[in-house]
Amino acid sequence: QMTPDSLIYKTILYYKPTPSGNPVIVRTNAAAVPIECHYPRKGNVSSKAIKPTWAPFHSTLSVEEKLMFSLHLMNDDWSAERLSNGFQLGESLHLQADVASGDHVPLRLFVDDCVATLSPDRSSSPRYALIALSGCLVDGRSDDTTSTFISPRPRQETLQFTVDAFKFAGDDRNLIYITCHLKVSPADQAPNPLNKACSFNKASSLWAPVEGTGDICSCCETGSCPLYG
Repeated sequence: QMTPDSLIYKTILYYKPTPSGNPVIVRTNAAAVPIECHYPRKGNVSSKAIKPTWAPFHSTLSVEEKLMFSLHLMNDDWSAERLSNGFQLGESLHLQADVASGDHVPLRLFVDDCVATLSPDRSSSPRYALIALSGCLVDGRSDDTTSTFISPRPRQETLQFTVDAFKFAGDDRNLIYITCHLKVSPADQAPNPLNKACSFNKASSLWAPVEGTGDICSCCETGSCPLYG
């Protein structure tokens, strides 16, 4: 997709888990992660004469494809992927989002939104928003949760967060799909209300960012955050 200012690539990353050796238990959840990359079409040039050159589309695309997003369920100390996807109510899910930037300039990763559903269709009902409003971990705003982003980050291209285990009321199925929209900004660009990672601090009753000034999170409370795209 092309807009006046951006070249936009969209795709969906599907993860289909392999069956567990024990058919009675569930160890991994299937997931569908929408991926959307925006690249600016405009740049600054000097007043000197320039000779434009054009790279073949296929070679340009091969460079863009090096931006690879992933979302993993981690063990409690974040040292490795969790082997089991089974949880008891009262436990916490440790989720880690990453981007492999390849030859791109340094990037900072954000989780724009995450929604939980009972089917791979993120628009299906019932659904429950975990992260919304361009990076607000709204699940942590509830009185009975400790869900939060982990600060500081281990690196700019990684973002970790915890979510308290839950199930949909009145539904006996044991499989929940979590679909997240991940995005990046240049690592040297200061976080702002559009690119942020904000958690609700119950001790201070305030929203706090993983990095950046506290005012970028104020829209998490009012619901007036700018939305990407």
